[in-house]
Amino acid sequence: MTRYIQRHSLLTRVTHGVTAVSCILLAVTGLFVFIPDLGGGIMGGKFTYAMRMIHRVLAIPFILVPIIAVLKSPGGFVHLFKEDIFGKWDKDDVAWALKFPFYLFAPGKVHMPPQHHVKSAQRLADGALVFFCIFMAISGMVMWLNTGLLPNGGMKVEFSQETVLIAHVVHDIFFFLTVFVGIAHIYLGAGIFQPYRGTARIMFGDGKVSESDAAYHWGYWANQEIALGKNVTEEKDPPKR
Repeated sequence: MTRYIQRHSLLTRVTHGVTAVSCILLAVTGLFVFIPDLGGGIMGGKFTYAMRMIHRVLAIPFILVPIIAVLKSPGGFVHLFKEDIFGKWDKDDVAWALKFPFYLFAPGKVHMPPQHHVKSAQRLADGALVFFCIFMAISGMVMWLNTGLLPNGGMKVEFSQETVLIAHVVHDIFFFLTVFVGIAHIYLGAGIFQPYRGTARIMFGDGKVSESDAAYHWGYWANQEIALGKNVTEEKDPPKR
């Protein structure tokens, strides 16, 4: 038997999953919007136009799903910002952030201090991604409304040239920042980095983490959850082959 701790709720996992997938697809389709010749030179103008339309459609779940999640769980939204992003750092948080670059290259030789629900450096990355995405969503909506919400130009809102230009610049800057931070997030969160193997289950599975992994990655949080016990379950180990 192995003990597991429920780390993320279904709402959190669905919100993260939809946002992550739509963000990746938005990045791919956004390249054809940012560089029209990328698609036009290969497959013609219709392909680029199709990418533009798909880019707009993908923006709908990217924006709406997090908003729905906030409305369904305002307490979780407050906790995200108050504790998981802007939570006060202690000496272990500072030590973890300072050791992390060395840990990336020699995880077996660098001892990392225990962490709370969200690791210190991850708070910075998660906070950055949240704000990057907010700026992308707002600037993207300005550009979308300026050309019309509907394919035929319907529901158009006129903005000044300066406003649209600023929206373009902001959208492009935060697009590249999101891709840069997002790649690092995927490298760790998807378990490509060896010490994080199997942790993809936390967001793209049932939201559970084994007690041993929890103690290794989030020692303080794991101890709190084990002491409370309400989110701790036991599961049979799979048969050995």
